[in-house]
Amino acid sequence: MAAQTAATAVRARAHPTLDAAPVVKTIALPHGLTLPYVEQGDPEGPPVLFLHGYTDSWRSFARVLGHLPPRFRAIALTQRGHGDAGRPAAGYHPRVLAADLEDFMDALGIEEAVIAGHSMGSVVAQRFAIENPGRTRGLVLLGAFATLNGNPVIEDLWNSDIATLTDPVDPEFVREFQESTLARPVSPAFLDMVVAESLKVPAHVWRAALAGQMDEDVSGALGRIAAPTLILWGSHDSILPRRTQDALAAGIAGAWLTVYPGAGHGLHWEEPARVAADLTAFADGLAR
Repeated sequence: MAAQTAATAVRARAHPTLDAAPVVKTIALPHGLTLPYVEQGDPEGPPVLFLHGYTDSWRSFARVLGHLPPRFRAIALTQRGHGDAGRPAAGYHPRVLAADLEDFMDALGIEEAVIAGHSMGSVVAQRFAIENPGRTRGLVLLGAFATLNGNPVIEDLWNSDIATLTDPVDPEFVREFQESTLARPVSPAFLDMVVAESLKVPAHVWRAALAGQMDEDVSGALGRIAAPTLILWGSHDSILPRRTQDALAAGIAGAWLTVYPGAGHGLHWEEPARVAADLTAFADGLAR
């Protein structure tokens, strides 16, 4: 496709959290939006697409990617407004992000894939699965939610900080926000990288992306998700209580919930090897 020919590859800056700097590619979607992504593994292997959380980027899954077997075609992308992606003035509702994912798959010639999404990425993945059942081979939902309605942590975040957030975004606020998602320490270098990626996000995207998540509610449509679904949740998640995970598992036919004792909302940062192993076992099971 024309969009595919517009893809260019640039060498990522070396980062101490990565064994080697991957090649970051940038693709232009049909409506002009540019999205960075990294790709590894067998180009002919089963595709697994990773969707990061709020204010993160593809780098959110860098540690998980390092533990995946090469038989997968693993792709982690940066969603609009985040990291080094294009930053349009509007379009940050999960429905729009799910449409971006559809365009992205079209541009790379991917008919169907396992979609793995964390937090914001999880509701984008659910929306995509609802609207595109034939293209969703499986779902892996990490720190996931179907709705944020009535969530006191999110309501406080919006009212206290995000609704009035302006540029330049305070680095100390960003660090406190990202640290609040952890129940266990991660390396200082990795946390510094996460904070640096979030600082790339302008205030209008912080506001619009959180407002979009607060507006989205797929709880009434979970029964339309036909794809096998694995839900991964940390027992010390400070944002999403256990009942939200039970609701997801009950609403999606055949879904199963795996609890990571002691892990926080950023469980894939705290336990990347286990997340990769669970995802691998899940994806391998789909091929049987």
